[in-house]
Order: sequence, then structure tokens, then C-alpha cells
Amino acid sequence: MITIKTPDEIERMRKSGALLKQVLDALREKIQPGVTTMELDRFAETMIRDLGAIPSCKGYEGFPYTLCTSVDDAVVHGFPNDTPLKEGSLLSIDTVLSYDGWMADSAFTAPVGEASAEIKRLIRVTEECFFLGASQARPGNRISDISRAVQKHAEANGYSVIRSYCGHGIGREMHEDPEVPNYLSAGGRGVRLKEGMVICVEPMISAGRWLTYVEDNGWVARTRDHSPCSHYEHTIAITENGPELMTWPGRIVE
Repeated sequence: MITIKTPDEIERMRKSGALLKQVLDALREKIQPGVTTMELDRFAETMIRDLGAIPSCKGYEGFPYTLCTSVDDAVVHGFPNDTPLKEGSLLSIDTVLSYDGWMADSAFTAPVGEASAEIKRLIRVTEECFFLGASQARPGNRISDISRAVQKHAEANGYSVIRSYCGHGIGREMHEDPEVPNYLSAGGRGVRLKEGMVICVEPMISAGRWLTYVEDNGWVARTRDHSPCSHYEHTIAITENGPELMTWPGRIVE
């Protein structure tokens, strides 16, 4: 069931989003060769709790960490570990926090040290896919307008859209209706967007093919051809003034 948030609930979600932005900005500054993703995970959990929030990923359906840390060919749900990050890799960080009962969800991908031009381009195009999709998150449009914009830009740049995972609604629960695919499916145009809906748009873009597999731990998803993958996400409120990025305070997408 899709829930329409009241102005007061939207304001509460803005507070959650602002806290999450602080955490992710701090994490960006810590990504460098030699750092471990377990160190990043411990830092994030401490910071989230110090802000008075709850790390929502930890314990969610058994997921054991605060951060999803996905390196190179890992698409999503990567487990933090004690292996030092290597120069030239790419790292995707995805996490969710809850503040005053309201969720915020965001993800980004960053190069580790000095990465190749190909890695930098993949990250840049993924972010472009997000903003093109987010620009369609307006009252009266449909979910498929977001999906089309993401897929068109990714494929125009020679990349593939991961199809096994998608965006979603969010509110008091981490995952709410509707689903927000990053590609056009045979299932129709999707629901019509209304003011007060809050969704997460999160393109996952592969430099190779879009097929994935899940490791034996039941969580970590990788590209089957082991091509690198980039991920970018914000929580978005559908407003009369345009798509508002709840996890980027004050940012309205044109």
C-alpha cells in the first residue's frame, strides 16, 4: 500500500535525511587506500547513534552491519570486512537510518584513491542517470517516466541497468510501495506519482552486462561477468515545487 505523507511527516523525514547526509559526507572523506570497510562501518554506526538516530540496516532481515559496502563488481549488500581498500577500486556505500521513527536511505559510489578514467566515467554517468530519473519524480508523472530516463541515459553511454534490484517507497518502513525500477519492464507504466509520496530512486549501473548472482551468504550481489558496478541513491519527496532530495537538504531537482 502506498502511503501519502502529511506536511508534518515530510518535515520529520527531512530531519532524518539531513542526519544521513552528514554521515555519508563524513564517510566520503575517509575513503582512501588502506582503510578497511569494517573501519568505515564502525565509524558510521558510532556517528549515527551519536546523532540520536538508529542504524536501520543493522539487523534488518538478518543483515549484520550498519553499511552495505560494495567493492568493484559487487552491486549491493556488500559485507564490511578487514581487507584494506586498494588504489583504483570503486566503493559503493549504502545505508539507512531512522530518526524519530522516520527512515532516510541514500547511497553513493566513490573511487579509492586515483582511479582510472573508465571508473570515473562509470560513477559520473550513474549520478547523471539518477538526476535524469529524479527530474521525472513529479505529480502526474508515472514511475515508468523515472525508469525510462535512467535506462535511456545508461544505455546511451554503453552501460547496463541492473534489473534484479530497484528503488522503492520509504517512510516509517525502509521498503514501502511502490517499487521504482531503473528500466522499462513489460509490467506497464507503473503508478501515477502524487504529492506527498516519498520514494528512493537508486540506479545501479554496470560497465558490462546486467546479470547478477548472490553469494552463499545470501546477501552480497555481484555482476556475473564481474564488471564494475556503480550505485547512487537519494530519498525523494514528491512536491508541487519539484522533486525534493530529502537526503540532500534544500536540493530541488529541476
